[in-house]
Amino acid sequence: MTAHEIDYEIHGEEMQFVEIELDPHEGVVAESGSFMMMDDNITMDTIFGDGSGQSKDILGSLFSAGKRILTGESLFMTVFTNASGQKRKISFASPYPGKIIPVHLTDFNGEFICQKDAFLCAAKGVSISIEFSKKIGRGLFGGEGFIMQKVQGDGLAFLHASGTVVKRELKAGEMLRVDTGCLVGFSRTVDYDIEFVGGIRNTIFGGEGMFFATLRGPGTVAIQSLPFSRLANRVLAYAPKSGGKSRGEGSILGGLGDLLDGDNRF
Repeated sequence: MTAHEIDYEIHGEEMQFVEIELDPHEGVVAESGSFMMMDDNITMDTIFGDGSGQSKDILGSLFSAGKRILTGESLFMTVFTNASGQKRKISFASPYPGKIIPVHLTDFNGEFICQKDAFLCAAKGVSISIEFSKKIGRGLFGGEGFIMQKVQGDGLAFLHASGTVVKRELKAGEMLRVDTGCLVGFSRTVDYDIEFVGGIRNTIFGGEGMFFATLRGPGTVAIQSLPFSRLANRVLAYAPKSGGKSRGEGSILGGLGDLLDGDNRF
């Protein structure tokens, strides 16, 4: 194996964190801002790129970092290494309510594709790169744009998704339709595309958007029950408006009052 072999334990329910046990000289690479706590004698090094060790020169590191910008991530990542002669533990926390998903890359032929902000941390040696969509429709209407994240290697990676996460194993030719925002990731063998919902009433009044994500097996698909964008929209809808008033959640008079005083934004 080129990636470090690490042991882990996931704690919590809604706001989870992953505790990783590092043997002497083992390391883990993580997104900036995901660190929670660590034992002593663990060193921290901020680097360009993905920490896979594949880029040996400055230009290679800059290219790796540039690809991360395309996925909306920071130029930098952080490598944590156990510099002691004994086992040490380090923990990384979820950025918002949801689930942490361990992905053994060897189970997926060394590659797993996921939404842009899904990566949390991984064993040192795992590469975090980009997956560029070659299908115009998928790029424009798939909910993830033309760029997704691609995690490669033979180690262990941890992804994070919102709500409850379910994995589906698709047989050859089996197809699954998913809300574009609910797709977390899939193995390389899955054919990912988009499909028009169809029907004027469905498109205009259905409230489910104009397109489904279609995933055709064979392969593994990870799906989240509550996309963070959907959660954020619900929170904003019930946030106090100008003047400090709220919508009066659960009250008919709350909405009626907004109409009577001219504040009818919903």
